[in-house]
Amino acid sequence: MLITLFLLGLVYVVFVGVLFAAGLQGTTILLIAAGLAAFQFFSSDKLAMHAMGAREVTPQEAPELHAMIERLCIQADLPKPKVAVAYTEMPNAFAIGKTQKSATVCATTGIMKLLSPAELEGVMAHELAHVKNRDVMIMTIASFFASVAATIIQFGFFFGGGGSDDDDGPSFLVILLVSVAVYVISFFLMMSLSRYREFVADRGAALFTGRPSALASALRKISSGIDRLPEKDLRVANEMSAFFIASPKKVVSGLFATHPPMEKRIEQLMRLEAELQRGTLAAA
Repeated sequence: MLITLFLLGLVYVVFVGVLFAAGLQGTTILLIAAGLAAFQFFSSDKLAMHAMGAREVTPQEAPELHAMIERLCIQADLPKPKVAVAYTEMPNAFAIGKTQKSATVCATTGIMKLLSPAELEGVMAHELAHVKNRDVMIMTIASFFASVAATIIQFGFFFGGGGSDDDDGPSFLVILLVSVAVYVISFFLMMSLSRYREFVADRGAALFTGRPSALASALRKISSGIDRLPEKDLRVANEMSAFFIASPKKVVSGLFATHPPMEKRIEQLMRLEAELQRGTLAAA
């Protein structure tokens, strides 16, 4: 993850250097991109909740889920996040929030029906590991300059260089080409970062619960459950797939995937189970 973040930072440093070297006149473009990024930063949580049909629930409405989250938060040394439920048959869970104090963890009604209590605990521990690691904040920051690059690309295609005169044309062409390269490279690096985050969250869940095999069992059931869902039920979740316990996208693999292959995650969890039984996991 550190290597990926370093490479992403290096790409962005080069990008900013090219913008200055080319004498970018399109300050408006940068301001619009910054505004869009700020809007995403402050409103993404509410938009995600709305898109998933989720709402916050009280301890009276979901006593078992609240009790489970409280217990896991004690084990993870985390403040208790808000607890939400998404009313969909999709078996999934996700965490949102830029900080530990503002976090929300959500389980779908589908996943609560599908999993046993131990398996559901493993899933919610995985989501709390994302909160513990501040993954939402990391991905939001990591995507900022990719958003700037995407905005420049859009302006370039729609406005032919933002109304630049002939003297500025070559400079904007360079900026446009570099922006395309930055966006493409950033996309693949962020997908890689997202996959690493899932492995780390799986390990965190294993440490919080002490039962990696329960999460492995949950992942098998979730993968099978998602495969049985019709395509129309998956579309709404695709934009949030990076923060799901398992990707809702049916055909995603390799460099384009937000999640590692399920079999590799299960393999890692079973290794962690063996380490735990030997008493070496906590020390590691």
